[in-house]
Amino acid sequence: MSDTKDAPGAPEAVVTEADAEALVRGICFKTGPPRRLGVEVEWLVHELREPRLPVTAERLEAAYAALRPVPLRSALTVEPGGQLELSSPPAATLMECVATVSADLDAVRAVLRRDGLCLVGLGHAPWHTPRRFLRAPRYDAMEACLDRTGPAGRSMMCASASVQVCVDAGHEEPGPLGHVRRWWLAHLLGAVLVAVFANSPLAGDRPTGWRSTRQLRWEQIGPDRAGGPPQDADPRGAWARHVLDAPVMCVRQDDGRAWEVPDGLTFRAWARSGVPRAPTRDDLAYHATTLFPPVRPRGHLELRMMDAQPGDDGWIVPLAVTAALFDDPEASETAYRAVKPLAERALGLPAPHNALWRDAARAGLADAELREAATVCFAAALEALPRLGATAEVVDAVDAFRERYVARGRCPADDLLDAALPTPSGGPPRRAPLPHGKDFPS
Repeated sequence: MSDTKDAPGAPEAVVTEADAEALVRGICFKTGPPRRLGVEVEWLVHELREPRLPVTAERLEAAYAALRPVPLRSALTVEPGGQLELSSPPAATLMECVATVSADLDAVRAVLRRDGLCLVGLGHAPWHTPRRFLRAPRYDAMEACLDRTGPAGRSMMCASASVQVCVDAGHEEPGPLGHVRRWWLAHLLGAVLVAVFANSPLAGDRPTGWRSTRQLRWEQIGPDRAGGPPQDADPRGAWARHVLDAPVMCVRQDDGRAWEVPDGLTFRAWARSGVPRAPTRDDLAYHATTLFPPVRPRGHLELRMMDAQPGDDGWIVPLAVTAALFDDPEASETAYRAVKPLAERALGLPAPHNALWRDAARAGLADAELREAATVCFAAALEALPRLGATAEVVDAVDAFRERYVARGRCPADDLLDAALPTPSGGPPRRAPLPHGKDFPS
């Protein structure tokens, strides 16, 4: 959400409806052999010694000012609620990606620690009411737009954090690494990844009934803004139609006026009418960034469905597992066979607005079918990781996660629920602890 400009640049040529469709089709899938990998890790920022105290805007501003001169290879951005995001540069290997982001996180943590703050891996803020930290035209317009469908939009903007893995679109040709297969795989395996890495069962200091409250909030925003297109043998065409038929979040202005937030104006209708002004190519690119499907094609595939993970290095496991299941041909074929039966539960409806994705977000790996698919996929990933050059440390981390969660039908959310629910003796609920990392005092 934070990789775009806040105002239009120099005047550009107007785009027609046909222009817009051709542009989207031309840039959404850049096909070729899978060679690159990336990760975007979002974090909640908490007080180091009193994590239940809200961090004031003044403290956040001071900390982020101290971070600006820190040399990083990853792009460091701030989300609307003050969450921090590190976006890696494209990496040629899994271990290159891990090394880059790990070094950058160490540098960021060192600066925050001096200010008494720490990064916390949770998919949704467990205690505090969502509050906006950033004030910019983009976020003013986003808030106004999302408020029309209820409070879920503010939670998404200001109280959520994720691990997003970026993989290449794949070959033009068919096969395990072909772009059509990878697009299809992402939408079924995506539900398994939601269940495996669910880590946000609390809001307002209470269980919500969902292992991934973050994923629930995305669904509540609605299919036009946070849904994917119907599955189709032509992913380019399906995505282009989805982009053009999605409502425009805002019409940007460069003269100091507030941005317009039209109600129900699709980009297709905007291109046809030219009202309130004719759209440009830059408007089309911006519009695409205001759509938040669980799998977003941006030349590569951006997998956006996984909650932020506990621990300093918890993000490495979803990165490694996803890389193995997408970029190793044998593991990808195994994952395809494992998740194929799940298609019946989706009922042909786009993700995440179908029963399969809802069950994944609500039940996690307590769902027997999702647990079975996850078991097969983790076994395939563990076999593939050495072929991808993963170190023993990374393989061991994936195996430890498998033993602690997948093999037991659990996900990280269950640890938080165990601490939040009443004790067996009938006493009051225990306070849910945060996932501990090196930043937490003993």
